[in-house]
Amino acid sequence: MFKRSIYKTPEQLRAMRVPGEATAAALAAARAAIRPGVTPIELDRIAEAVIREHGGESNFKLVPGYRHTLCVSVNDEVVHGIPGERPFAPGDIVSVDGGAQVGGWNGDSAFTVVIDDPERSDLVAARRELSEVTESALWRGVAALAGARHLNEVGEAIQEHVESRGRWGILTDYVGHGIGRTMHEEPPVFNYRVRPKGPEVRPGLVVAIEPMIVAGSIDTVVRDDDWTVATADGADAAHWEHSIAVHADGVWVLTAPDGGADALASHGIVPVPPR
Repeated sequence: MFKRSIYKTPEQLRAMRVPGEATAAALAAARAAIRPGVTPIELDRIAEAVIREHGGESNFKLVPGYRHTLCVSVNDEVVHGIPGERPFAPGDIVSVDGGAQVGGWNGDSAFTVVIDDPERSDLVAARRELSEVTESALWRGVAALAGARHLNEVGEAIQEHVESRGRWGILTDYVGHGIGRTMHEEPPVFNYRVRPKGPEVRPGLVVAIEPMIVAGSIDTVVRDDDWTVATADGADAAHWEHSIAVHADGVWVLTAPDGGADALASHGIVPVPPR
């Protein structure tokens, strides 16, 4: 049986910049719209329009049985939340995940925001800390990828960072993935230490790194809609993700407008676009 290589050619890496840019634009538009009273389904429509403006289509809609452009997960929901009509409320922690397919290539990214609530400043502060730990863990993983010999060094770096920040839990049932002609490809990208070294990190590798961090137990349940994954103990959750290309001159974060330059500067890494 034919097995596709996990490594892309330079031409293919250049082609993957387009869906990455469409994904980044769609999520930026959704993020800008989040405020009390707005609904997840409204974010879904906004993202869909932006992806189509970029000549693409939602790759989430290509997943059998899923009919939406985004996954929107709120409070104790970790991932795969179906966009609905419940308006966002002050203090909500909201994770948005989405991707675009353009020209047969895919991008995938996620972010988390916490809506301000002056009456519950302690809750907002705790939720923003959770989001910040998750985002910084993502960038620690990207930085590790830039200098890694084997892929599973990424998970080790993420776990070390999260453990250094205290009491947080790293989901083990859900991990990152390769990305290319389809949204989910080999190899798996772990967010924690594993014994195997994993595949070599060399030019042509494209992966989506996506830590999912919780404030309590890492045990999860799938809601009755058969999609939404929530924490079993009702604790808050956060999710950050980017798609990253490794090439001969370095790394490039395909789903970040600046290729990851701002976030990677503190790690001493200057991303370079694939040529």
